[in-house]
Amino acid sequence: MPFIETPIQDLMVFEPAVFGDDRGYFFESYNKEKFTEAGITTEFVQDNESKSVFGVLRGLHYQTGEHAQAKLVRVVEGEVLDVAVDIREGSVTYGQWYSVRLSAENKRQLFVPRGFAHGFVVLSETAIFCYKCDNLYNKASEGGILFNDPTLNIDWEIDTKDVKLSEKDKVNPTFGVHRKMNT
Repeated sequence: MPFIETPIQDLMVFEPAVFGDDRGYFFESYNKEKFTEAGITTEFVQDNESKSVFGVLRGLHYQTGEHAQAKLVRVVEGEVLDVAVDIREGSVTYGQWYSVRLSAENKRQLFVPRGFAHGFVVLSETAIFCYKCDNLYNKASEGGILFNDPTLNIDWEIDTKDVKLSEKDKVNPTFGVHRKMNT
């Protein structure tokens, strides 16, 4: 099976079979039947794409309530460090994070279920990041956690001085504040 379980329940890495020859390659980036067999029954309704330069860190983002989103994320150019944080109240892995390098070369994907904060940082000169969502974006339901929160202590694998944030992400609350806001 092309799915790799992570230490966090429901968070899975998908490693597709890639068929290559001297002309190039082919692989299935998504097959509903295979995902269902792995227990992922998510119905995706939107595809998004972003292009970023080295050091751009997008995250940690999430949607709340009925607008929560599951995502299937991948990189089609370059390389990123992708991070998911379990923010599901009552989960045995609440507050734990997992990271994986996703690249155009390794073709890995990460399935991020609802109830996770998500972000990535670009490790290559540029990266094109694509992701499917199972729910439409809703501005009133968006939330964020500061990328360098001391409680989470995420290793982003690059020097903090190289991190490039949006104005919105610069003012995300810490994980402790997130907990108080969402309890």
